[in-house]
Amino acid sequence: MAPRFLLDTHVVIRWLAEPAKLSRGQLRLLEEAVRRAEPVALSAITLLEIALLTSDGSARIKGTIEDLFNELQGNPAFRVLPLTFEIASEVASLGGSLRDPADRTIVATARVHRLKLMTSDQRIIESRLVPVLE
Repeated sequence: MAPRFLLDTHVVIRWLAEPAKLSRGQLRLLEEAVRRAEPVALSAITLLEIALLTSDGSARIKGTIEDLFNELQGNPAFRVLPLTFEIASEVASLGGSLRDPADRTIVATARVHRLKLMTSDQRIIESRLVPVLE
C-alpha cells in the first residue's frame, strides 16, 4: 500500500512526542492510517531536521535521538522517501516563495510523489505550492 500523505517535520515530532499538539483533523487522519496499516511518508530531509532540532534543544522528544530514529526505522507505518535528482530539480523550480531549504525539499517531495502534505506551517499553506492537510 502506498502512502497518501507526507508528514512535515513538526507533525512527526508532535505525533511521536506530544500528539495533543496536533489538530483534531491531523490526529484523526493519522489514527485512520494506523488502523488501516497504511504507511505515511517522510522526506529524508525530515530526518536531518529532527537531528538538528533535537541537538540544539528546539524539539523535545521522548528518549534519545537514537531511540526516535530506531522507532521511525523499525515502524512499518513510516516510509522515508529519499532525496532524488527529480526532487532536487523540483526544489529549484519552486522559486523563492519558501526560503527554508528543508521546507522547500519537503514540498518538492510531496509534489514529485503526488502526496498531500500534512502541515501546520502557515508559510507552506499560504504558498499554495502543494495540497495540504491542516
